[in-house]
Amino acid sequence: MMEWFAQQAPVLQALMGTLFTWGVTALGSAMVFFFKSINRRVLDTMLGFAAGVMIAASFWSLLAPAIDLAQENGQPGWLPAVAGFLAGGAFLWLVDRILPHLHLGLPLEEAEGIKTSWQRSILLVLAITLHNFPEGLAVGVAFGAVAAGIPSATLAGALALALGIGLQNFPEGAAVSVPLRREGFSRFKAFLYGQASGLVEPVAGVLGAVAVLLMRPLLPYALAFAAGAMIYVVVEELIPEAQQEKDTHAATFGAMLGFAVMMFLDVSLG
Repeated sequence: MMEWFAQQAPVLQALMGTLFTWGVTALGSAMVFFFKSINRRVLDTMLGFAAGVMIAASFWSLLAPAIDLAQENGQPGWLPAVAGFLAGGAFLWLVDRILPHLHLGLPLEEAEGIKTSWQRSILLVLAITLHNFPEGLAVGVAFGAVAAGIPSATLAGALALALGIGLQNFPEGAAVSVPLRREGFSRFKAFLYGQASGLVEPVAGVLGAVAVLLMRPLLPYALAFAAGAMIYVVVEELIPEAQQEKDTHAATFGAMLGFAVMMFLDVSLG
């Protein structure tokens, strides 16, 4: 199976990797068929876990290879890492200001982005979609880096990143579908909305892989860009959402566990 996967085109690898992460989002959304609500402490722990995974992936899967590649090309290692990282955060900040969305647990009046008359359900889905775009982009860039022949980028490392992102997508899927069910949606409709939040990942994954293959000299910046976008999501959205009920210990332990799991996957498989 691994040999067959390694023989596929990098764009196809990125597509399959992000279809997996979207599938885990759908699996998490399917929890709505079994539960009408999620214990808040469990939800905070899962959100913290997602944050920990993204923090670890940002360094081991993205920033570290960006620094190594820059140094191999005779550049200061910090230059693409810092520039790309800040550009990724700035890009997500701009999208955050424009895209209408609503964070979990907040009233409709506190929706962010351009003012619209869209339903609360759509705004909730868009908030999770905003999380998922940089995740899909990171997976696509990782597979593209392997195809570009970067010594510090390995197929096992790219697969570890896809697996880690998939693990943290499970709670995100449930975090959309279950609240929608609680607001009166049918189980099936809540599931459809929940899994739809992950559909952006295959699109972002393919775009990331194609961009790397077409603009190889910019690869260190692309890796750092994806890292900056993910850290923006963690600090702007995941951590505040996990802390809404002031149960800081559950969210913190979840983040520690998520970081440890992603670190293990990246170091052991990469």
